[in-house]
Amino acid sequence: MTTAHQAGRRLEGAARQAANHPVLEKLAKVGFAARGVLYAIIGLVALQIALGSGGEADKSSAIHIVRDSPFGDALLWVMAVGLAALTIWQVSEAVWGRPEVRSRVESVSRAVVYAGLVFSMVALLTQNKAATSTDSQSQDATKALFELPGGQFLVGLLALGVMALGVYWIYEGWTEKFMKDMRVTEPRARGVVVKLGKAGYIARGVIAIAAGALIGQAALTYDPDKAAGIDGALKSLADTPAGPWLLVVVAIGLVLFAAYCFAEARWHRV
Repeated sequence: MTTAHQAGRRLEGAARQAANHPVLEKLAKVGFAARGVLYAIIGLVALQIALGSGGEADKSSAIHIVRDSPFGDALLWVMAVGLAALTIWQVSEAVWGRPEVRSRVESVSRAVVYAGLVFSMVALLTQNKAATSTDSQSQDATKALFELPGGQFLVGLLALGVMALGVYWIYEGWTEKFMKDMRVTEPRARGVVVKLGKAGYIARGVIAIAAGALIGQAALTYDPDKAAGIDGALKSLADTPAGPWLLVVVAIGLVLFAAYCFAEARWHRV
C-alpha cells in the first residue's frame, strides 16, 4: 500500500469521523428547525397574500424577516450554523450514504440548496447584501439558458424537470416515503408527523409544478421575465379557477410542512 493511498485512507476516515460526530448531529437538528422557521414564514406570508395583503413569499424574503425580528442577527447566525451542518451531513450522505444513485443525487441537491441559504444568510449578516429572490434566480437562470445554443429547448427541459420534481414530491408525500428516515416510535406521534409531512410535501409539489409551468411559459414565449420561483408560483395559484382559496390551502400546507421540519429536528436520522 503506497504512502499516498494510506494518507487518503486516513483522510477519508477522519472525514467520516467528523461527519458522524455528535456535535454535527446536534447542529444538523438545529438546521432542520431553521428550515422549519423559513417555511413557516413563507406559509404565513402566502396566507396574507391570499387574504389580500402584499409581500413576497420565498426564502430570501423569509431570511430578511428573520433578521428584522428581535435578536434577528443572533437567530440568523444560529440558523446559518445549523444549515451549514445540514450541508456537511448531506455531502457525507452523498459520499458514504445509501448506494442508490437517486439517494445520492437527492443528497447533493439538498446540500446545494442548504449551502445557498447559508451563503445568503452570511452575506446579509457580514456585508448587508440582500438575498436574491427566487423569482430573480429563476429569471437569471432562464436568461443564461436562452443564451446557449438550443436555449429555448433547454429552458423547456428545465420546466419539465421542475414539474417532474413537483410530481415526485406529491408522490413522496402521498406514499409517505418521507418517513423512511424518521425514528418516531410512539404511534400517536407518528400519525401526527405523517399527516404533517403528507400535507407539506403535497403543497411543495403543487408549488414546484406551478413554477415549472411558468418556466415553460417563458420557454414558449422566449421571455425569461415570465419565469418565477416560489413567490411567483404561489401568486400564480390565485389566478387559477380555484382562485385565492387554492393559495390558502397551499399556504396552510407550507405551515404544516414547517411543523414537520420541527419534527425532523427531533426524530430524523442524522
